[in-house]
Parts: sequence; C-alpha cells; structure tokens
Amino acid sequence: MAIDDDDRPRKKVSHEIGQDLSLLSVEELTERVALLTSEIDRLREMLAKKRTSRDAANSVFKS
Repeated sequence: MAIDDDDRPRKKVSHEIGQDLSLLSVEELTERVALLTSEIDRLREMLAKKRTSRDAANSVFKS
C-alpha cells in the first residue's frame, strides 16, 4: 500500500539565511516568504516595545 503525500507528516518550515534556494519549489519559496514576513513583523513589534520602554526610562532619568 502506497502512502499518499498528504498522509505524511509535514516538515516544519525553517529557513537559514544564505542557504541555497535553487532546489526549492515555488510552494516552498512562498512558505519561506510567509515565514520570514511574519518574523519581520514580530521583530518590528518587539523593537517598538523596547523603544517605548527605553524612551520612558530616559524621560524619568533626564528629569
């Protein structure tokens, strides 16, 4: 009995900066773009929180 591709567990999508992309399919590349876009959004949110926290601390200590 053959196992369908849909029945197999999917590998978790991960990405290594600088890795060879030539062997990836269009679907895999699309998944990578989505993964990296969500990670960029997460980084920007944390950056905004840290800047807000830093600015609040600076205003307290400069007073």
